[in-house]
Amino acid sequence: MSSNPIKLGIVGVGKIVRDQHLPALAKDQDYRLVAAASRHGKVEDIPNFPTIEAMLDAVPELEAVSLCMPPQFRYDAARTALVAKKHVFLEKPPGATVSEVEDLKALAAANGVCLFASWHSRYAPAVEAARAFLRSTKIRSAAIIWKEDVRRWHPNQEWIWAPGGFGVFDPGINALSIATHILPPMFISSAELDFPENRASPVAAHVTFRTSDGLPVTMELDWLQTGPQSWDILAETDRGKMVLSGGGSKLAVDGRVVHEEPEAEYPMLYKRFAEIVRAGTSDVDLAPLQHVADAFMLGKRNVVQAFFD
Repeated sequence: MSSNPIKLGIVGVGKIVRDQHLPALAKDQDYRLVAAASRHGKVEDIPNFPTIEAMLDAVPELEAVSLCMPPQFRYDAARTALVAKKHVFLEKPPGATVSEVEDLKALAAANGVCLFASWHSRYAPAVEAARAFLRSTKIRSAAIIWKEDVRRWHPNQEWIWAPGGFGVFDPGINALSIATHILPPMFISSAELDFPENRASPVAAHVTFRTSDGLPVTMELDWLQTGPQSWDILAETDRGKMVLSGGGSKLAVDGRVVHEEPEAEYPMLYKRFAEIVRAGTSDVDLAPLQHVADAFMLGKRNVVQAFFD
């Protein structure tokens, strides 16, 4: 344990907390997990509370909180923590709207605390290698192909289908968090979103981007993929065809693997959060969230077959 670990509370104890946050924190000497707040879940061996307000009142020594509830409910919790002068780690996506996260950025600065938008896929092991490769060559075109099985990854999670739940853009924003880090700045020129007739969020999306100098980028999102899952970003370049696959875990150029490591995204996220807390700064990039907002604003809505878990 660090001689001065950050005293952390976690809010919203669900699947992502159990699968990723708790294992990462258990191995990180920069933190001491001292409390949790959740309507339903609990973390063993620490005090648990029904709300973030109750947790902050009972555990005033908390220095930081990780907010892991669905994005529709995150703003009020984040505001409560920031006003209480606690550093805030936002699970992705950082909020339900761009404007509310902008407000949180200003609130963090006003209260002298740190805000972190934790785009976990940016910390996949081959992402930086892909970024370096693309900066060393001329990109001719790029494509994002992100296809997975919602029944496997989000079983019976109704919040993702509600307004503000993002639908297929919940995984799609992971792709965008990588793409906005490794590709030149881009903007959406057209989009089509497929909404099941019984759902308020899309199950698939087809999006076209371009950069200011005309580089074409396409994105295909599908939440009904069975069998092998596809989390790939491809680029045709002057140095060959680049394929960043496995959600950013493997990089190949012209079929030759040039970088591959085991996934360690959440340990890297918490390392970054500790860095910004110690430095007294914030890290809030809104580009991935802005692209999702633009897709909903520009996208043609297609009504497709009803979805049932």
